[in-house]
Amino acid sequence: MANGLAALRLMVVDDNPQMCEIVGAVLASAGVRALRYAPDGRQGLKALAEFKPDVCYVDYEMPVMDGLDFVSHVRAMSTDERYLPIIMLTGHSDLKRLNAARDRGVTEFLAKPVTPKTILTRLSAVIFRPRPFISCEGFFGPDRRRRPSDDYTGPLRRSTDRLPPRDTRGDVLEL
Repeated sequence: MANGLAALRLMVVDDNPQMCEIVGAVLASAGVRALRYAPDGRQGLKALAEFKPDVCYVDYEMPVMDGLDFVSHVRAMSTDERYLPIIMLTGHSDLKRLNAARDRGVTEFLAKPVTPKTILTRLSAVIFRPRPFISCEGFFGPDRRRRPSDDYTGPLRRSTDRLPPRDTRGDVLEL
């Protein structure tokens, strides 16, 4: 994986310089050569437009614009950047925060304290096991389902579904 990582552009959005240094050092030692840092979500959005990263690590809590608002802005974009894999970092990994991040469209979740293994495991997950993106009323982001259901037999997943499922481009999915 290390040789392939040299081709990636990664961004770390975190207000803690030590956390940026830790994540950046792990990524650099794994072979990543193009790294960009931003101290908050607002600066992260500016860097996103200029740098065009392949993957972004973003802190949950930051001044100016927190990680959740950053994710919401990215997912609301009308450009291909909305598909950016986003790995959320947080020191508080309770279910409420996990669900809030997932509901905003976070791709992966990483609890602090981080280790080199967890930083690279999450990166590997978004690269080697990407989930399709879902677009529906009130949500745009990676499919929340991590495993296909073997017992699924119909085109609709919920009793309230009325329209056939569509992919992120709006085409009807053939099931």
